[in-house]
Amino acid sequence: MQPPYRPNLLERAMTWGPFVASAALVSLGVELAVRSPKLSLVLMALAVLAFVPQLRARRRVRRLLQSGDVDAMLGAWEPALADIPEHATMAPLITATALVSNGMVERARSMLSRAHKGPAWDAALEHRLFIEVLADAFEGDRDRALENAQRLAELPLPHASPFVRARVSLLRSAAGALARAFAHTADKADLGVLRSAARRNPLVHWAMRYAAAVACIDRGRPDRARKLLETAPEWPEASVFQAFHAELVQHASL
Repeated sequence: MQPPYRPNLLERAMTWGPFVASAALVSLGVELAVRSPKLSLVLMALAVLAFVPQLRARRRVRRLLQSGDVDAMLGAWEPALADIPEHATMAPLITATALVSNGMVERARSMLSRAHKGPAWDAALEHRLFIEVLADAFEGDRDRALENAQRLAELPLPHASPFVRARVSLLRSAAGALARAFAHTADKADLGVLRSAARRNPLVHWAMRYAAAVACIDRGRPDRARKLLETAPEWPEASVFQAFHAELVQHASL
C-alpha cells in the first residue's frame, strides 16, 4: 500500500500562504485593539457574526453524518443530488457511499446496480473501488477487499491542490487499513490511519471506527476498543454495524 501523500515544501508554502496572511491580519487586529479597546470590541463582534454561523452549520452537518440516520442524511442531500452533473451515474454512487459507510451493504449494492454505466461511471473508478472495499470487508470477503484496496492505492493521485491530494491519499490509505483490519492483519500504523480518517471524514466516521476497534482487539487493547464503541448510535437491523457492535462489545469485555 502506498503511504499517505505528503505535500512538498513548495506546495505547503503555497497552501499555507493565505493562513500566514490571516495571521498577519490577526496581529494587526491585536495592535489596533491595544491602541483602541473600543475598536477591538467592534472587531470581535464582527468576527463572531462572520464565523459563528458557519461553525454551527458545520457542526450540524458533522452530527448528521455521524448520527447513523442514513435516511435523514440522504433526505438532506436530496436537493443537491437532484442538480448534480451526470446525475444518473453520480447520484447513485454518492448515495451508495453514504449507505455502505453506515453498514447498509445490501442497499448500497442495489443502488450501485442502478447507476448509469457511461463515461462518468468509468471516470469514477476510484469512487467505485472505495465503495467495493468497504462492502467486501463488511461482507467478510477479505481477499477481494484487500485486492480492491490495492487497486485503489495504485491509482494516480488527482491533479488538485495539496490539501485535496492529501485528503484523497488518506482515504485510500484508510480503505487499505480497513480491509486489513477486517482481515485481522492490521498493524500499529493502520490503527493511526483509521483513527485519523474517522476524525477527518465524518461520512466514513463509523466505518473507520469499527475497523479501528477490530484492530485494537486483535492487538490486545480491548480498553481502546471500548472507548471507540461507547458513543456509537443505535443501528437498525439493515445495518451490518448492529451485529458488528454487539460482537465487538462482547470481545472488548473479555
